[in-house]
Amino acid sequence: MNTMNHNVAVGKYLVSPLTKRLDDGRYAASVSIRSGRGSGMHDRVMRFTPLFCCNTSAASYATEHGLSWVHGRAS
Repeated sequence: MNTMNHNVAVGKYLVSPLTKRLDDGRYAASVSIRSGRGSGMHDRVMRFTPLFCCNTSAASYATEHGLSWVHGRAS
């Protein structure tokens, strides 16, 4: 992905939205959810199907879904 946006730390997780500008000018969104440290670090990456007209919308969508996944793990 081309652009890293604002990371959000939630407990042991770091949620990092990622966006990529496509050839047609729209943006794709994905999110990295990292936990642990050193050799015990895990990184889950989710890519999303919807495309967005702007970078901000793509990053917001990725952050929202990443945080939703983290909160689901905590319950």
